[in-house]
Amino acid sequence: MILTRRILLLSAGATLTLPATLAAQEAPSLEEVHFDPDAPVLGNPEGDVTLVEYFDYQCPYCKALHPVVTDLVARDGNIRLILKDWPVFGAPSVFAAQLALGSVALGAYEAVSHALMETRGSLDFEAVMAVVGEVVNPEEALASYDAEGAKWDALLRRTHAQAEGFGFIGTPSFVIGTQIFPGVLERPGLEQAIREARA
Repeated sequence: MILTRRILLLSAGATLTLPATLAAQEAPSLEEVHFDPDAPVLGNPEGDVTLVEYFDYQCPYCKALHPVVTDLVARDGNIRLILKDWPVFGAPSVFAAQLALGSVALGAYEAVSHALMETRGSLDFEAVMAVVGEVVNPEEALASYDAEGAKWDALLRRTHAQAEGFGFIGTPSFVIGTQIFPGVLERPGLEQAIREARA
């Protein structure tokens, strides 16, 4: 088998076909990746294509791609967008993910996520609080996270396990339809992957 950047899932019930060096790790199923009941769904929840991005709020490539991804989703109108918080850049990234997930119950996940993605450079705890504070009360977001901490902590663990199962080595990484893309995907590549997912 020739390995490329794109590795196919065979069917809705299949698990990812991984390179032999990763075979010992548990490969996530399409159902686990696309339909985690706790993962916030943006875009069109009934869309015919699911675009999953594993990201970190401090990742400069994620930030650069964020307006491209959101523009594609908005223009298309038929894409389920799932942003998988995968905080790999240290404690401030974990804190940012916690406040973003805590904002789900406040009806502000998308706005908080967008505000954090618009930042430039690295974040510290004070910067995260200030950015989130432009959208919601950060103390309320943190209290909301804590109130459902077991659920959100489990979601972050599942996301991390999925990323490891896919062999991702950093952010951003994508699952679009049944294909994985371990690394940066520019707009033409995103558009092509969406077309292929619909084919």
